Amino acid sequence: MGISVYGRVTVAHVFLPHIEMHTLLRMACHMRLVRMLMVTVVPLALALGGAWFYACHWYAAPGPLTEEKTVLIAPGMGFRGIARVLAQEGVIGQPRLYMLRVLMAQQHAAFQAGEYAFLPGIAPQEVTKKLTQGEVVMHSLTIPPGLVSEDIRAILAQEPLLTGAMPDDIAEGALLPETYFFRRGDGRIKVIARMQAHMQAALDKAWKARKPDVPLRTPQEALTLASIVEKETGLPQERGRVAAVFLNRLRLGMKLQSDPTTVYGIFRANGERKSGLTKRDLASDSPYNTYLIPGLPPGPITHPSQATIEAVLNPPETTELYFVATGNGGHVFATTLDEHQRNVASYRNAGHRSKD
Repeated sequence: MGISVYGRVTVAHVFLPHIEMHTLLRMACHMRLVRMLMVTVVPLALALGGAWFYACHWYAAPGPLTEEKTVLIAPGMGFRGIARVLAQEGVIGQPRLYMLRVLMAQQHAAFQAGEYAFLPGIAPQEVTKKLTQGEVVMHSLTIPPGLVSEDIRAILAQEPLLTGAMPDDIAEGALLPETYFFRRGDGRIKVIARMQAHMQAALDKAWKARKPDVPLRTPQEALTLASIVEKETGLPQERGRVAAVFLNRLRLGMKLQSDPTTVYGIFRANGERKSGLTKRDLASDSPYNTYLIPGLPPGPITHPSQATIEAVLNPPETTELYFVATGNGGHVFATTLDEHQRNVASYRNAGHRSKD
């Protein structure tokens, strides 16, 4: 190849094809990379997207459960164990897919042990919601008013869904009778503590709202009188009048002469539960024998209801000092002794003693 006046141009023409070839090679490599991505990555992305769409749809769709079922998730079971139990019980299908979906949402650490009730067709995402929010099955336990501590201890001891021992002693009147809800495995001491807290709250509230002229010095005295009223009548409409009779007697310095207190004194002394009292019983030397001692006994004789406590602290205005049982669960009331004696004569076959 010769050199001419156009040498520079000639040289340029010589090297230009090499530059274009290098560029074309790079472009070809890029095209191969793009084709490779189109062949591998894009289908993979589409597959993953489709899988995620399916997982989300499955997670929100009704599950395989055909009838209501209760499942116990034990403490320390672990996420994998929980998923296995749910699948074994028919609550969910595809436990691996369920685990993947929950793990991706980072919800597995919030699962709580307990007893869970699942309705037919429950969706996997609703199962997760229950487990993370601790929506466990709640059981109920009813303590009727008028029971002594020994009876309440027996009820708690016989409840198979509660666990643990009980305190050595439960103070009479310290527990509020009502219906309590608890979870399987709750401790008996924990339930008793809740009952005590409810009683304290009810007593504090009623004491603050009491009538100013009620002749009771402390909330404990109110609790003691309420326990007596609780045992004297089973009729809600009579609580206030019975309480008023005892309060009127306290104002006048009269003995309460309450059979239930005397019965309780005998029970405390020897465990005997008497349904009626003899003359010997009425003469018994007991701090609970209100036929002999003035004023209130040393403490409550039972666990009264909130309604009875409120009746004692907000009684009706009456001058009644006596009542006698009619034999059908109710009482007749009197202001004077003569009127009361006539009532006693009318209901002498009722089988109950009177306030005289």
